[in-house]
Amino acid sequence: MATPKQIWEQQQSQMQRVKNSGINSGNGSPIKDDKEEEMAKSALASFRAKEEEIERKKMEVRDKVQAYMGRVEEATRRLADIREELDSLIDPMRKEVANVRKKIDTANRELKPLGQSCQKKEREYKEALEAFNDKNKEKAQLVSKLMELVSESEKLRMTKLDELSKNIETLR
Repeated sequence: MATPKQIWEQQQSQMQRVKNSGINSGNGSPIKDDKEEEMAKSALASFRAKEEEIERKKMEVRDKVQAYMGRVEEATRRLADIREELDSLIDPMRKEVANVRKKIDTANRELKPLGQSCQKKEREYKEALEAFNDKNKEKAQLVSKLMELVSESEKLRMTKLDELSKNIETLR
């Protein structure tokens, strides 16, 4: 699109051509020159009117664009404010989450040795329980053996007593 200065220069060159054509003809009447000059002035006036209309429309468009840009900038500022508010709401939550995670990690570090200690005690308890059960079985076996021996010795004694009693009766 041509700038207003370029348009004006084109008009001037057209006017100059119109005037030159009148001068070159030389035989033209002053009425014809007046008419040509009047037509040139009329064309120039209509051209300037169109140019002014174009300028006015350019200004209107520029104003509309600037108004739109102002609204966009305002919306951008509002969005930035909203984002800041959201960040301020999210940040405390992040800090709280971080604190809770730290506490959980600390508790886990404290629980780890306790867990290992409990596992060690559990193993010791199982070993002691197995030893106790083994000793209990051994005791039960020994008691049953003792009972057998006592029973046998009782039988033996009874048989000896019976023999003695028979021997005493036979002696009598």
